[in-house]
Amino acid sequence: MLIDADALLCATDSTSPEHETASSWLTKALNGDRRVGIPWQTIGAFLRIATRPRVARNPLTGAQAWALARNWLSADPVWIPAATERTARVYGDLSDRISITANLVPDAQLAALAIEHGLTRYSADSDFARFPGLAWVKPLRPGP
Repeated sequence: MLIDADALLCATDSTSPEHETASSWLTKALNGDRRVGIPWQTIGAFLRIATRPRVARNPLTGAQAWALARNWLSADPVWIPAATERTARVYGDLSDRISITANLVPDAQLAALAIEHGLTRYSADSDFARFPGLAWVKPLRPGP
């Protein structure tokens, strides 16, 4: 699995309507036996958004945000999937099939990374449905 920043943000923001679901889901993922990919793009997005007063309801300090990220990265199943030359080729293939501009660029980069490594993208962002060949799951969808 390849986790998006939205799941991390909801899991850490107690005012988020999805907080309980996200926190529980993330705890299970970080303590499970399935590999959990958290790419640097995801960590960077989390650090940027969680510490920004205009976006976060209760912004974290840089040190608080990094402490959370460091904790996630130290969990046994977590790894940082690296982008390679193949990631660029996959991105190129995606851009040949759909228009990738503006805010869709970072999503396409993460989609390419997930496709390259054969991972399912876990994100609430419906933009990921646009990418052919990407396995995508909304982890914060309420359960039965």
